[in-house]
Amino acid sequence: QVQLVESGGGSVQAGGSLRLSCVCSGDTCSSYEMGWFRQAPGKEREGVAGMESAFGRTIYSDSVKGRFTISKDTAKNTLYLQMNRLNPEDTAIYYCAAKRSLGFWTLDSLLQTHFFAYWGQGTQVTVSS
Repeated sequence: QVQLVESGGGSVQAGGSLRLSCVCSGDTCSSYEMGWFRQAPGKEREGVAGMESAFGRTIYSDSVKGRFTISKDTAKNTLYLQMNRLNPEDTAIYYCAAKRSLGFWTLDSLLQTHFFAYWGQGTQVTVSS
């Protein structure tokens, strides 16, 4: 099993950028499927971006496509989420998630909360207008 610790959240004005980090430990993290999720007050947790372990394919939600980029540094066991052109609707707690790569699944599974087994504690992102 793995442990996930997010960092990099903060407050920023609309149009600004932030980079979130998620350090993975406890197992061979390179063999885990990874994702970023967010949850705004009063709303359900939603998938933002995902990256598969085998070939590094990525998927994004429509709301962040073209603005956010998911990436990873395997040597550092760290997953990143570069967020550009932020707007107030991006305000939320952002979570990192992981699932050991097993079985058959489709890429859009990486945006589904029920797909993932491990979660970080979250990091707050606040965007002011």
